[in-house]
This record gives sequence, structure tokens and C-alpha cells, in this order.
Amino acid sequence: MGFQTFASPYDWSRVSKYREIARQAEGGCIDISVGSPADEVPQSVVEALRDAATAPNAYGYPATVGTQALQNAISRWFMREREVDLSAIHAVTIPTVGSKEAVALMASLLHLGAGDVVVQPAVSYPTYAIGTQIAGAEVLEVSDVADVDSWRNVAGVKAVWVNSPSNPTGEIIDSEALAGIVRAARSIGAVVLSDECYALMRWDEADSDATQYADAPSILRTDICQGTAQGVLALYSLSKQSNMAGYRAAFVAGDAAILKEMTAYRKQIGQIIPGPVQAAMAAALDDAEAVHVQWRRYYRRLSALVQALQAYGYEVSMPQGALYVWAKARSGNCWQDMEDLAALGIVPSPGEFYGAPEYLRFSATASDEDISTVAKRLHEAASSK
Repeated sequence: MGFQTFASPYDWSRVSKYREIARQAEGGCIDISVGSPADEVPQSVVEALRDAATAPNAYGYPATVGTQALQNAISRWFMREREVDLSAIHAVTIPTVGSKEAVALMASLLHLGAGDVVVQPAVSYPTYAIGTQIAGAEVLEVSDVADVDSWRNVAGVKAVWVNSPSNPTGEIIDSEALAGIVRAARSIGAVVLSDECYALMRWDEADSDATQYADAPSILRTDICQGTAQGVLALYSLSKQSNMAGYRAAFVAGDAAILKEMTAYRKQIGQIIPGPVQAAMAAALDDAEAVHVQWRRYYRRLSALVQALQAYGYEVSMPQGALYVWAKARSGNCWQDMEDLAALGIVPSPGEFYGAPEYLRFSATASDEDISTVAKRLHEAASSK
């Protein structure tokens, strides 16, 4: 049947108008719409990439499942950062070409199609819906995936997307609710798909000095998955924790039977991580200190954004997690607020892209200088009212 058609408001060309307006502002445009990292990758990653440039895994075809070194690094990372022993729950891993392709291909690789239903949060990352539509399956949007009564009795549910911390809202689902999602999904034979790419970017348990470090609960934690990875997959990306968006470095971990089949398909269609990037991934996963440094950067940037947006008149607070401030539009419509902010030289994301046209998303992935400039402009605009 091939890829099916899809429909989505997620079209960045619609933001071009506001970028052009912002360029005319004094000092020019500060774009905090796209969540693309602005900081350098850790030195450990650079060195690993350099050392692997002429290794056998560079000039020969790389393994689809990843090198043993990468698999071991993923396992160590899960144990150290996520309180998950992959071997104890009979889970395996596979690297992916960034997390976006894993999300977009997930429904297709699960063989979903006409008559099948995929549950997702109503306010969420647009690629969940796009991937479901490409497979020819039906999207079921619910206000709260943790409210299992909203979907477990719906005919045809085959998969459930979970995103904690959420893009764009930053909300975190607690361990008890996650366990409830797993139980409900298993009771109807559905697969749980947990997008955890912001898991180490948690703020609700941070202290005022930004030294305390915590993660959001993983769907693969023993008390959540009930001791087995059956029917459960967790997706993770190094784009945010290690600034490796350009490396396209991510992975999926979970149910061995599901991932074994997916691996066979990925091998045939060439969805394979380059060998040197696999070495860089392993180095990034082992470099906990570099992640902590990046965590502190994002904490400071988010704090500055929140304070400036509050001064300007937005009712916002520090997000529980992720890298965005989710703000209700002062005008009630994201596009009007986009125009007002563009006049100040500031370009956020329209909430319509994520299913909420009455909201805006402000990204903290810009540089310290850009975040400081945004904060200064908002404070100055507030004082001039």
C-alpha cells in the first residue's frame, strides 16, 4: 500500500512572515521557535568521532543493532540514569537515525493500518499523528493519556503514545500513572510507545542553585513495567542532553520480539546509524558530567525566560520538565501574539502546531546571549506599558 497521505498544521513556512517582521525590529530577530541546540557537543563526543573516523566500523558497513560498545553504553546509561536494568526485564535496544524517524515510522513498523487506532495526547509533538496517518491508521487524541478509561474501551486501539516530560507542555506523568497505562494497554493487547527524549531535563525537583539532578520516570522501570518489557518501547534521543541533533543519534529500547522484527526491516531499508556516530553516541552516554553541565545551562535559560514572560504579562511558571515554556496567548490566539512578539524581534512557536491554537511555545535551546536579549526586550516592553 505504501505511505498514506497525512494532514498536519506543522508547517514552519507559516512562521516565515513573523520572522520577517522580527528582522525589522531594532537588534534584529531572535528565533526561539525551533528546539534546535545552540551549544557545542561535548569534547568527549568530538574525540570519539575523530578516533572512529578510520575504524573498521567506519569503512565497513555498520551493524544495524549497533556495536557491542554502543549496546553496553546504552545499558550502563539506563542503569545509571533511569534505574532500569535492561537485562532483568528482557529488553533489547536498537539505534535510530534520530528520534523523529523512529516516531514517524513506528506505526508502520508495527504493521498498523486501516481499522487500527493509535492513542496520543491531544496537545503533543505533531509527528505522532503524522506517523499514524502515514501508516493508514486512525489517530485518537485524548486530553490525558493517563486517563485510561478514555481509550481502553475504544475498538481497534493497538498503540498508545506517552510523552513525559511533554513537548510542548513540560508535564511529567508520575510512576503510578505510567504503570496504569502499561496495565491498561496490555489488557487490550496494545503497545506502549514512550517518548522519553527529555527525561533528564527535569526541573520540578531542582533546587534554587540548579545543582540537584533528577530524571522523569522511565516506562521501563521495573515497578512501572511490572518486571517485563513485553509490549513496551521507550524512545530516547541525544539531541538535547548532548547537543547532538546534527548527529541524528537516538535509540529505542524495550520488547525484544518487537525490536527484533523492526531491526530486520530497518536493515533492509538502510535505517542504520553510521559507525563513527555509534562511537560518538557511546561516548555521550558515558559522559554524565557533560549532561549535567547542559542541564544547568537549560535551567538558567528557562528561569530567565519564565521571569521575563511573567513581567511581560504571561501567566507562566517553570515547566516540570523539557525545554520549553508553554504560555497561554495573551490575545487568546497564538497568531496574534506571534505578530505582537515579532514587533519586539521575538519569534516563538505557534501553539496550533501542537494542537492548541490558544498557546505559544518558547524554546530555551537558544544561546545564553539570545535568551538574555529576549528577556531584556520583554522586560523593557513591560516597563514601557
